[in-house]
Amino acid sequence: MRALTWQGTEKLSVETVPDPQIVEPTDAVIRVTSTAICGSDLHLYSTLGMFLESGDILGHEPMGVVEEVGPGVTNLAPGDRVVVPFVIACGSCFMCSRGLSTQCETTQNRHASKGATLFGYTTLYGHVAGGQAEYLRVPQAQFGPVTVPDDGSPDERWLYLSDVVPTAWQAVRYADVEPGGDVAVIGLGPIGQMACRIAAHLGARRVFGVDLVPERLEMARRHGVETIDLRDVDDVPAALRDLTDGRGPASVVDAVGMEAHGSPVAETAMKAAAFLPDAVGRKMIDTVGVDRLAALYTAISSVRRGGTLSLSGVYGGSADPLPMMELFDKQVTVRMGQANVRKWIDDVLPLVARDDDPLGVLDLRTHRASLEDAPAMYETFQKKEDGCIKVVLDPALPKAG
Repeated sequence: MRALTWQGTEKLSVETVPDPQIVEPTDAVIRVTSTAICGSDLHLYSTLGMFLESGDILGHEPMGVVEEVGPGVTNLAPGDRVVVPFVIACGSCFMCSRGLSTQCETTQNRHASKGATLFGYTTLYGHVAGGQAEYLRVPQAQFGPVTVPDDGSPDERWLYLSDVVPTAWQAVRYADVEPGGDVAVIGLGPIGQMACRIAAHLGARRVFGVDLVPERLEMARRHGVETIDLRDVDDVPAALRDLTDGRGPASVVDAVGMEAHGSPVAETAMKAAAFLPDAVGRKMIDTVGVDRLAALYTAISSVRRGGTLSLSGVYGGSADPLPMMELFDKQVTVRMGQANVRKWIDDVLPLVARDDDPLGVLDLRTHRASLEDAPAMYETFQKKEDGCIKVVLDPALPKAG
């Protein structure tokens, strides 16, 4: 089969690799029909490559058709159309039974002091081949895959159940957004876009979106978001206070994470680590890694006293300085973490299935490209060129040109 593989720092290549096979009784193999590029993939592409090995297959937002199942999988059958959550979890351990599939004790990566295994996400998170490929082996298939209607509907109606929609749903729930409340979302990438729409769907009085990319701001405005353009506003927290009776929004979602731009020193250090020998770079990230924290600092300064801050953007540093006095003095509640996808499926599946598309899942993808064009699309996505907000790769499409 063909698959997108890691070949070194900011270098990707589509190669022919062995087809996946059933290894464990609870495995399934799917033929991938759509697979998206996530902002978290960019972390690997530009920052955390020292945790990848040459030939690793990337990607953790796939869907497709079941080709084969192991004898321990009774909930799926060949021919089923499924979305595959990015988290690999058993569904029955102590943590899974509490809705914390990202902390699954069956697939937990204790060797790296990390949580559950993730598709396509380095030696830190299980070293399992990802979904940016023609076929995918799905471990723990007795729990993970979500069956969706095979009714001719476009993949984009369902694909974002793999990550974007449940991640944004959890971000809004963790932000304690209440009907009639105000919420600000920092960063209007795919997660930020969906968090804004979900907050409005759940009854927020006003939803503010903060970004500087014109296409992102315009997409948010299409969905009723009040936008703040960083190119025009020097003091975002002050602007948000002005819009909320001088207090700031009660709920703030940081949908940026370590991809944020704002600290040239931290950016240089993280990129430098990516060019070091892998063992040295890993140690540097594990012990002295510092993220670019401009978005987080903005979120902390913006949230109302007694409010709630939700972090859905991924942070990878281990030595990040935080303004603890401000957090303590403002009595801020902070919640964070990878999305426990299956916990939220019963909430979000009926919404994406509706013909009126209340979350606008059909208005998120800006580029649909062949798998063969994936390396170029990574670069386009990273540089935010050509109005790129969300890329979906289609293994059935021919290479452009």
